[in-house]
Amino acid sequence: MLDSVLVLALAAAGGSLAATSPLVTGVTGLAVFALLWRRARRVVLGAAIVVLALSALRARLALADFERDHAALRQLLAGPRRCAMSLRVVESPTLRGDRTRIVGDVSSGDCEGRALPPRTRVAIYGGSPGLRRGDELEAIADLAPVRLFRNLGAPDPTPRAAARGVLLSGGAHAVELTGRKVTVSGWVDAARAHARRRILNTFTPQAQGLARALVLGENDLDDEEAAAFQKSGLSHLLAVSGTHLVFAVVSLVLALRWLLVRIPRLAAQRDVGRITAGAGMVLALAYADFAGGSGSAWRAAWMLSAAYAARVLGRGPATLRAVAWSIVVGLCVDPLAAYDLSFMLSLAATTGLLVLSSRAGGWLARVPSRALKWLLTAVAATLASMIPCAPLLALMSAELTLAGIAANVIAAPFGELVSLPLCLVHPLIGVVPSLERGVALTASGALVVVSKVARWSAAATWAAVPVPLPLPFQLGLCVVVFTLWLLRARRWQLGVALALLLASEGVARRAGVPKELRVTALDVGQGDATLLDLPGGELWLVDGGGFMGTTVDPGKSVILPQLRARRRTHLDVVVLSHPHPDHFGGLRSVLEVVSVGELWDTGQGRNEGAGPVYAELLKLARARGIRVREARELCGRHERSGAAVTVLGPCPTFTPGRHANDNSVVLHVAFGRRAALLPGDAEAEQERELLRAESELRADFLKVGHHGSRTSSSAAFLEAVRPSVGSISCGVRNRFGHPHWEAMRALSAHGVAVLRTDDLGSVVWSSDGEQVGIAAYLLRRGWLPIDGARLPP
Repeated sequence: MLDSVLVLALAAAGGSLAATSPLVTGVTGLAVFALLWRRARRVVLGAAIVVLALSALRARLALADFERDHAALRQLLAGPRRCAMSLRVVESPTLRGDRTRIVGDVSSGDCEGRALPPRTRVAIYGGSPGLRRGDELEAIADLAPVRLFRNLGAPDPTPRAAARGVLLSGGAHAVELTGRKVTVSGWVDAARAHARRRILNTFTPQAQGLARALVLGENDLDDEEAAAFQKSGLSHLLAVSGTHLVFAVVSLVLALRWLLVRIPRLAAQRDVGRITAGAGMVLALAYADFAGGSGSAWRAAWMLSAAYAARVLGRGPATLRAVAWSIVVGLCVDPLAAYDLSFMLSLAATTGLLVLSSRAGGWLARVPSRALKWLLTAVAATLASMIPCAPLLALMSAELTLAGIAANVIAAPFGELVSLPLCLVHPLIGVVPSLERGVALTASGALVVVSKVARWSAAATWAAVPVPLPLPFQLGLCVVVFTLWLLRARRWQLGVALALLLASEGVARRAGVPKELRVTALDVGQGDATLLDLPGGELWLVDGGGFMGTTVDPGKSVILPQLRARRRTHLDVVVLSHPHPDHFGGLRSVLEVVSVGELWDTGQGRNEGAGPVYAELLKLARARGIRVREARELCGRHERSGAAVTVLGPCPTFTPGRHANDNSVVLHVAFGRRAALLPGDAEAEQERELLRAESELRADFLKVGHHGSRTSSSAAFLEAVRPSVGSISCGVRNRFGHPHWEAMRALSAHGVAVLRTDDLGSVVWSSDGEQVGIAAYLLRRGWLPIDGARLPP
């Protein structure tokens, strides 16, 4: 019979996931329930159903609370504002580059005359890394609602944001410490600050970020190095993973036990094992807190605490039950823990290793050579931990590399047997400077070796296997397959499940090529990016979003995941409506990864200049053999893939010296009786020009020009277009006040149902030439913005 606590723990995890994927979770739960019917007691299965329902309800309520508060703050602030506030630090401060991230709960705050609700959680960047939890601060910062890219077909960012609880974020202008209380968490943060200072003072520059990630859980690696560790499967060596926590705590407990057994009176009168087990429970939780409190660290701490608790109570170790209790505690503390990839990766890897130890132990014992046995054990352990994690890793990366197996075997000794012990000892030996420097130098060398192995593995493109983004129903099938494997099901049952999993990929690929006209306004924040599906199968991308003064890349964050989810590796046409950063900022990442047939451009940027990023984009396009076509040869009607695509502007070419907005590429796309109009950022001047040219402007769907600016969407233009639905691409952090009330009033006066990406996430308008369909991210998820008047009738 299966362990009852494990069954209930898995039900709790499944219930949490039901908050965003109820149908998939329900079907998967029924399948697993049927598989467990003869393996678990009926009362346990009945209790599991209750636990699943309660877990789903808790997760759903947590998401609803976050969505309500986030929407309320979007309406309250309506963009970034200067805020003066009093707050209490609630998370350990972390350092990224030269900026400290401070998370606190506001007790009182004023944002340019608008009062912040008490207990609003904010993240500000600035201040001293020596601050601690519990500190009282006075701060002045520019705050705006946290940015969430919410797009249909892509993983939902809301659960992790809700679990963190941060609603506003921004850069700090001034941070002043006004009160400090002596607390245990404050002592832990003081120890973290000490360890950080010693690492920065003694480790080599190449290893400082690696050491901080390993000891403190602070991710301060550059994008290239972080991507190398992720792609190579070595991320667990550069984070406070469950393995590291277990290694550190068990080592300390064994050392304590070694000391106590050498005290004759204590050893004779007390069970030293129970005493050290009790200490281990405290050490596990304290170390998880010191190391940054990642999901994997806490799961390992709870698992280890459960195992030590059994020892304190005089019971034998039960590894599976300890794992089960770690899940239960994790979900009790955080109803959305199942959405934490580090938590789930740790759980999947641990399960895989446990299964390996029970099934491969006998086979490995028969290997005669010690060296060969060590090598096979290392390879088997790597495979056992990677295979269950593969579907989750596919959520993070477009490729999995077979070179990761060799990379783990090579790098693990340097990471776990050299770097980790030395990095843990290092903060304790500062009283002997020469010893501290020697340890830091040795640990730095080992970490640099690990980094080089990660880069080598990531660069081995010959071993890389491209993987699509797993869809929710495919993850459900993976759970069924894994359950069958764990239960040692019959081969035909496992074969059927694997066949269904393979068939599901065919279904996903067909769904990614809709046989209709579809316009998808992606949520890329304050910018524009639109996917255009033509009924014959062509896929176009109109603009690529972009931000000024930030490293956030909408190409990597939004567009490429969308293409992965739809199994599309080719774009027939990329249209750059005009050379502004909020329209081309994400295109470079796209052009580097997917094949592109043509790039349509106005030509104004090439002739009049639009900055080095735009110039590099054109250079990359030509280097990749992409045909670049400009307005002079594009104007007019194009029959493409079953639709009529008409370029209405700028025709016959761009007007020299005119603002780029009013030289936008304007697309009219017709299929059957229905049409969509995409005018870029066209403002009043270009709208008048289109009206004078008596262009065919009538359209059922309008991508509202210039993000809903007052300089666009004139009454005469809307009268000519007569759309029933319009989408506005704008961000919760936009400083322009988009959409302006004048544009919203004009749209309302013409009976246009307005769908805003800052309110609803991505917006989809589709048509088979006769009927029309509308979808939006939050409508599909079941959430509603506060202002219901913004929804279509």
